[in-house]
Amino acid sequence: MIKKTLLILSAFVFITIFSGCDTLNQVAQTAGGALGNPSAFEIASALKEALQQGTNKSSDKLSATNGYFGNALVKILFPPEAQKAEQALRAIGLNSLCDNVILSLNRAAEDAAKEAKPIFINSLKQLTLQDATNILFGGEDAATQYFYRTTLNQLKEKFRPVINNSLSKVGATKYYGDVVTAYNKIPLVSTKLNPDLSDYVTQKAIEGLFKEIGKEEINIRQNLSARSTTLMQKVFGYADTKK
Repeated sequence: MIKKTLLILSAFVFITIFSGCDTLNQVAQTAGGALGNPSAFEIASALKEALQQGTNKSSDKLSATNGYFGNALVKILFPPEAQKAEQALRAIGLNSLCDNVILSLNRAAEDAAKEAKPIFINSLKQLTLQDATNILFGGEDAATQYFYRTTLNQLKEKFRPVINNSLSKVGATKYYGDVVTAYNKIPLVSTKLNPDLSDYVTQKAIEGLFKEIGKEEINIRQNLSARSTTLMQKVFGYADTKK
């Protein structure tokens, strides 16, 4: 009788343990508790939610004061061809002039980042069901690459005039012009600097924006807590089961 009771208890514990494992596995695979496979429409809708969340957060972060300047990942420094000039000018005590250039470049980029949202929203309107599926299963940077393909030219067109105006407004044009003048006057300087900053700052501002979008995409793909809606939880939870 005792043996029979022990056998029954053992069987009960065995079933309970493995049932629990199955339950935990099911919860993990349906991330967020959403049951069933998502439809193509749900995938597209969830991707739009995720993409809008990521781009809004990135644009807001970078367009804030010190969004670029205070972020080592995207901070804009002297153009590569001018870094030798920066070193030479700092060596003769013109640190403040060089610091003013760097700050003003980043302020211009922060101004330009405010213009990104409408461009990304327009790109999302053109997202097809196939685009959404490709992005969902296309790897950790698939959404970032989609935005890069569909918005790069518009971002350049929109950013450049804003950056031109901002460079003048925040004094970058004057500061950098002063740097160029001071450096070009140094005896034995063989390569003269070009004072045009617009193309360089536009390029670096856009590069920084996509770096931030890439970070947000990885966050949504890897962290359940970053999936802010039930639909996102369902769709990305489904994607998790296919890894």
